[in-house]
Amino acid sequence: MRISRDFFSRDVLEVAPDLLGKTLVRDFGNGHLLKITITETEAYRGEEDQGCHARKGRTQRTEVMYHQGGLVYVYLIYGMYWLLNFTTGDAGHPQAALIRGSAEIQGPGRIGRELKLDKSFYGEDLISSSRIWIENQSGKLAQPNFISMPRVGIDYAGEYWAGKHWRFRLE
Repeated sequence: MRISRDFFSRDVLEVAPDLLGKTLVRDFGNGHLLKITITETEAYRGEEDQGCHARKGRTQRTEVMYHQGGLVYVYLIYGMYWLLNFTTGDAGHPQAALIRGSAEIQGPGRIGRELKLDKSFYGEDLISSSRIWIENQSGKLAQPNFISMPRVGIDYAGEYWAGKHWRFRLE
């Protein structure tokens, strides 16, 4: 069962932990489907969040974050890894949840590589895409147990923002 727009139209601090245990589906268009279980996410919340790309305002890179929830936000790091994020909340309020890990693939860079992400995924709608979407695991409706911890790799944001426990991992 594909996740609806309503799921993503909430605050990232609700969506990011609620993504845990959900199934990320990638259809490669050649008959091959890859399904992975999301086990770790990280929340980025608005222009005030000094760890968020939107802290510098609306730019070509962050434009999709200002749109409705349920869109794909990908960006390239180290010139080689496409990181996968999903926009959340209402239009005009930039938020995104980074997919940091899965039961099958650890690390956001590896996830991007295994999903064969590229710039063409930027802005893709998870609700209608034939290439990528999120599903509820059948028979699993309850929120799994998780822990929260500080986000990773954003020391530049300062102690206050880097110390936010906005990273969520299944226990």
